[in-house]
Amino acid sequence: MNAVDIPAGLDLCRLSRWNQIEEDWRFLLDSPDGGGWVAERDTAIRGTIGFLRYGKCYSWLSMMIVHPDDRRTGVGARLMETAIDALASEGCVRLDATPLGVPLYRRFGFSGEFELVRASITVVPDDFGPDPEYVSPMRDCDLTSAFTRDHEVFGADRSALLASFYNRAPDLAWTAKRGDALLGYCFGRPGYLYRQLGPVVAEDASVARDLVVRCLRGQPAGTAVAVDVPRLKPEWITWLQSVGFATERPFLRMRRGENESSGHAEHQFAIAGPEFG
Repeated sequence: MNAVDIPAGLDLCRLSRWNQIEEDWRFLLDSPDGGGWVAERDTAIRGTIGFLRYGKCYSWLSMMIVHPDDRRTGVGARLMETAIDALASEGCVRLDATPLGVPLYRRFGFSGEFELVRASITVVPDDFGPDPEYVSPMRDCDLTSAFTRDHEVFGADRSALLASFYNRAPDLAWTAKRGDALLGYCFGRPGYLYRQLGPVVAEDASVARDLVVRCLRGQPAGTAVAVDVPRLKPEWITWLQSVGFATERPFLRMRRGENESSGHAEHQFAIAGPEFG
């Protein structure tokens, strides 16, 4: 896959009601650690798959999309074969699967890690109470400490990805600090259906709540925002629902091979999205 294929990839995203935009594709294709493949039939692109290597920790598969008319015809399996062959030397490959994709990934040796759910909201800023005073807009000087902490929590270095998010949507990037201590942070990015908030990383749920509240209060009324949330803390999902988030489709985090860089999922209250982990 290369840049001229991005419009076709976006067409497949729209057919599947996915949220990705051109910048998401470009990050994968422009990254020295990323790339992808397309499946063609009669010169028309009928499916895509992308990947991103997170150093020597693990690789991430994403953008696995097949045209609705070509599902269950072998296109998805052929794309997976190509990706798995290309990443054969990798110790671990991970992905976030939709329910439709889970059976296919299991055929290729992937097993489940934990469940996630997407939740979305249409923002009414006054619904979220006062601004938490210890939460402030992220600044350039905060990036190093956020990247260091993120490596610990995510289990791999994704500083290039987070820098991309920060440049694309600085209004979704916030830090929670007491003195010089970083208690949490969040990033986000634009999308086709809604703005995607994530990752949200925090020491505990109270800090995560304050980051989300401050971020939502900064959005114009009527803005659609989504988060993809690990189902590790039921009380966290209950809180999101209590402030107006509606849960939508589920995901399953899966891996092929042993993940020796598992990080600390208990501190990740929203992921960066299924395309990035």
